[in-house]
Amino acid sequence: MILFEDECSLSNTATVSYKWAEKGKQPKVEQKQSNKERVTLFGGVDRKRGIVITQKAERGNAITFKKFLKKILRKLRKYKGKIWLILDNVKYHHAKLLKPFLDKYKDRLILVFLPPYSPDLNHMERVWWYMRKKLLIIYTLKLYMEEWYNIVN
Repeated sequence: MILFEDECSLSNTATVSYKWAEKGKQPKVEQKQSNKERVTLFGGVDRKRGIVITQKAERGNAITFKKFLKKILRKLRKYKGKIWLILDNVKYHHAKLLKPFLDKYKDRLILVFLPPYSPDLNHMERVWWYMRKKLLIIYTLKLYMEEWYNIVN
């Protein structure tokens, strides 16, 4: 089984892709925010089988990555073949802390590192892109519905 792994961070800080404005005038971006929140998501996808495994963490590091690897092994315990995990070269993927764990499961879990700066080769990147677009649409619709409701009432 080939599983592409990646992480992404979601936060409630404003991200503006584009905004219409009068030529020469900087548009104001309004954002209702009382405090910053951020979460890291680990994810793995097997496109052939349509499997997506995710896990939420407060931050990405060797400890939370190891927990995600354990979850992958747990979720795929019925699959008896090797799991080839294709992933990027973020520093904690190479952490010494992982060595005993990876040695223990070397016949089951094989890490294959992508070339540096090659997100186009990681299929999980596409899942994150799709998820962010869907979340943005849902969030934007919710804001417009709230504004519409306030106008009508």
